[in-house]
Amino acid sequence: MDKKLSSKNDQLFSEDILGLLPHRYPFALVDRVIENVPGQKAVAIKNVTINEPQFQGHFPDRPLMPGVLIVESMAQVGGIIVTQMPDLPKGLFVFAGIDKVKFRKPVIPGDQLVISCELLSIKRQRFGKVKGEAHVDGKLVCAGELMFSLVD
Repeated sequence: MDKKLSSKNDQLFSEDILGLLPHRYPFALVDRVIENVPGQKAVAIKNVTINEPQFQGHFPDRPLMPGVLIVESMAQVGGIIVTQMPDLPKGLFVFAGIDKVKFRKPVIPGDQLVISCELLSIKRQRFGKVKGEAHVDGKLVCAGELMFSLVD
């Protein structure tokens, strides 16, 4: 790892996350990592707030966090796991597939997503799969498997 993390007790804060992921506003969807086992698993928080740009149109009278952004939040937590693996080549990992994703409850402004991801596999140092779950108030709101690959 090139950058020293400011982590404390296996937590990662915003400056650490910005050092690991290429995402920036308005697409940086991980606020804090509360549990971090590099290369294995991570648990993170995404605070959902009414001032996020998607709520202007999704939906003005009943704001709901789009499912694709919940899945993207899970993918970013998966990215935090992968970017801390010293044996993988540096580069941009992108979605290669999404399996078994189910949305169980709506996510609204004021909710706090607690996102857990676990690395399931890495193949040829280019392809991988993570299992992700997102909870609000201890209730499962989304779960699935996310595949990624390294872009040349």
